[in-house]
Amino acid sequence: MKNYYQILEVDPRASKEVIEKAYKALAKKYHPDLYTGVQKYQAEKKMKDLNEAFDILSDDFLREQYHSELQKEQAKQDTLKQEQRRQETQKNFRQNAQNPQTQRTVQQEPFRPKALRRKSNVGTLAGVIDLVKAILSSKPKKMNVRAETKQDMKVKILAIGLTILAVLVIGLILWFIPFTNGWIRQLLFENPLFNMIGSLFS
Repeated sequence: MKNYYQILEVDPRASKEVIEKAYKALAKKYHPDLYTGVQKYQAEKKMKDLNEAFDILSDDFLREQYHSELQKEQAKQDTLKQEQRRQETQKNFRQNAQNPQTQRTVQQEPFRPKALRRKSNVGTLAGVIDLVKAILSSKPKKMNVRAETKQDMKVKILAIGLTILAVLVIGLILWFIPFTNGWIRQLLFENPLFNMIGSLFS
């Protein structure tokens, strides 16, 4: 299916005015009278495509019909390309599975440190540095552990503070209720423990 938008060198969202300007410019450029021999034949063929494209895209109804057909065609092509890619991937996977050498390499590769994969660096200072980097990168980072411990401590302190605040609020509420006011007074002023704490601050 011909792509008339590409023939007229316009965007699929182009307006009628843009399509008409593009057609006139290309018709002037590829007019057969400007060429001779083989080039004239090619220009005539190009003009035929330009006229066909302009006739379709300049008519609203024909353009709408063509646009929907073009989208369907492009969707089919995209589906075919995806299917071809999927088949190629499966074919490559089967070939790798049938080749024992490749299979062994694929299985062993993830477990080899990067420092050991570079054969050219073996026995050199660069190889030793790569090996040290590989060993250090596998160690757990202490900074993360410390950060997590500090975060846990903050959460615990916040929880304790909220608990104390909740107890104080409940105590104040009970203090202002006549029914429980006497019990709170007895707890605060007649309890030996609270008296001892009060004597420390007095």
